Amino acid sequence: MEHQAKWTMEIAVDEHDDRTRAEATLRTDSGSTRRGMGVARRNPRDADVPEIGDELAVARALADLSHQLIEATAEDIESVTHQPAHLAE
Repeated sequence: MEHQAKWTMEIAVDEHDDRTRAEATLRTDSGSTRRGMGVARRNPRDADVPEIGDELAVARALADLSHQLIEATAEDIESVTHQPAHLAE
C-alpha cells in the first residue's frame, strides 16, 4: 500500500514576566489539528538570554505534542483491534 501525507507545523513563541510560552500546532492534510504547549521560566539570577527560554519552551511544546500523538495512536489501534495497544519504543 502506497501512502503519502503532508503535515505542517507552526510554532509560536512569546515571553511575558520572565516566562516563555511556546505553542506547537500540527495540521494534517486531512484537516485535523493538535496543539502542544510548553513553558520555560528564567531564574532571576540567570542571564537574560531569550534563545535559551525559546529552546526549552519549544522542546516542551513538542514533547507535549509527541505524547498526544502516541496516545492518539494507541487509541486508534485499540479501536481497530479491540485489544490493548502496547507501543514499544
